[in-house]
Amino acid sequence: MTEDDVQLWGMMMVIGLGTFMLRFSFIWLFGRGKVRPEIEQMLKFVPASVLAALALPAFIFSSSAPFSFTNPRLLAGLVAAMVAWRSRNVLLTIVIGMATLWLITNLYSFSGT
Repeated sequence: MTEDDVQLWGMMMVIGLGTFMLRFSFIWLFGRGKVRPEIEQMLKFVPASVLAALALPAFIFSSSAPFSFTNPRLLAGLVAAMVAWRSRNVLLTIVIGMATLWLITNLYSFSGT
């Protein structure tokens, strides 16, 4: 093993240990004691905000049309958001959103542009 290999393995071990300790600390912290109700209430919003942070760039930025209403993902996302707001049904939102995306994508591709 060369010195570069040792440094690389050492760096991977430190990063892996740091990642493990960060995740384990929350398991240990919340497993040992009582979580304050304010913190528990705030933690309920974490999954939705992470999902929004991961999904939003795919809706807004497209290679063909960056932030314009000709972007089929943005239009389908707006339709899905309206369905989610009105129905509060996850499965219906996914089905309508995907159907809208498919419909807009296929209609847009057949229009000659």
